Amino acid sequence: MKVVVVGLGKMGMQIVERFLEHKHEVIAIDPEPAAVKLAVQRGAVGSASRAKAAEMFDGQPVVVWLMIPANVVDSELAEWLAVLPSASIVIDGGNSDFRLTKKRYEIARNKGVELVDVGTSGGILGIKNGFSMMVGGNQEAFSKITPLLESLSQPRGGYHYFGESGAGHYVKMVHNAIEYGVMESLAEGYRMLHEGPYEQLDLAAAGHVWQQASIIASDLNELCAEIMEENPRLSEIDGYVAESGEARWTLEVAKSRGIDLPGIQTALDVRVASERGEVNFATRMLAALRNKFGGHHLNKEH
Repeated sequence: MKVVVVGLGKMGMQIVERFLEHKHEVIAIDPEPAAVKLAVQRGAVGSASRAKAAEMFDGQPVVVWLMIPANVVDSELAEWLAVLPSASIVIDGGNSDFRLTKKRYEIARNKGVELVDVGTSGGILGIKNGFSMMVGGNQEAFSKITPLLESLSQPRGGYHYFGESGAGHYVKMVHNAIEYGVMESLAEGYRMLHEGPYEQLDLAAAGHVWQQASIIASDLNELCAEIMEENPRLSEIDGYVAESGEARWTLEVAKSRGIDLPGIQTALDVRVASERGEVNFATRMLAALRNKFGGHHLNKEH
């Protein structure tokens, strides 16, 4: 299947690699020429413009996968809608607010283009494990892009169609809000081990034994154990943890529906406080975790 991938960052480049591995034809676009060059070295075709990329489909409907920050989706979508032929499909694989996705869907449809939201989880470990994908939008468009989703799900990922536009991004938003809460609990637990009444506890050993049939065994806890092996005191990490939007959006929807989410609210509050300089061992662990699975910078100055 031929697909344009826009955004060759940490996850975008892995998506390109997985598509190429499964013999899809990839056209790569990114503002950074070096990123496009790297994609070309791996087997993709580079394109300097959207129009030229669309021309490579010889007048047939184009499939575009956007792997870009949420704050640039509107402008990027507008640029693509100006050059795409009717019946094309644009996939938003990032962490967009589902409420905006629904509006963008209507804008795209008015241009004869389908917008499919694919909330994509897996971080920089996706190339090893496969990606988990939550899909919303037109069901026929979903069926057409299934070969791409099937490739990205290998070897142990998965995907599911959840319904009308925004449903995929909504499920991914709640996933990320849960992630906030789980990460906060793990970070607080490791802080208790570090600062509790027993000095010199082996935190890496605790993490590894928890991975052995413990009820809290998880990919995140496994990363915690790795972090403790590599940097037991979390040195050179300032504890700043960016609030990226998904938990806040979840809490906004929860408030509108009278749903109380105290755990997620607390996890968000901790991140907001860290942005003001209120940091500790737990927030340093949060920063280290985000770096470990998502490739996010460890410290604020970056």
